[in-house]
Amino acid sequence: MNATLDPQDACERRVRDFLGAWTGRDIDALCGYFAADAVYHNVPVAPITGIAGIRQIFVAFLEAFEAASLDVVSLAAAPGLVIAERIDRFTMRNGTRVVLPVTGVFALRGGRIIRFSDYFDLADFERQSGLKL
Repeated sequence: MNATLDPQDACERRVRDFLGAWTGRDIDALCGYFAADAVYHNVPVAPITGIAGIRQIFVAFLEAFEAASLDVVSLAAAPGLVIAERIDRFTMRNGTRVVLPVTGVFALRGGRIIRFSDYFDLADFERQSGLKL
């Protein structure tokens, strides 16, 4: 095993904790899971590099949605890597509900997420939410 990679069980726990933290809506807690130079990529759109940009997009999500639940359907973990199939459920401030199948790929090092890529149907998200990413 490569000593620079976080152990499989630690990676799985960290990602499950991060996904569960969305219900708490605490921006500092959410950003605390990431390395300073992390990359967040909603794959249909351009990636965001660095915690300041990640914070900005997360704040925009929290402002648009009054509730969020990222529910794991299946999860596979290896040292330094987690793949999580999810159903993301959002309730917008106007009461509109968004239910979106998503698969997230997480790379971790030193207990922090260094890369987070989400794969989903952008047209489905935009149709349901009325938002443009």
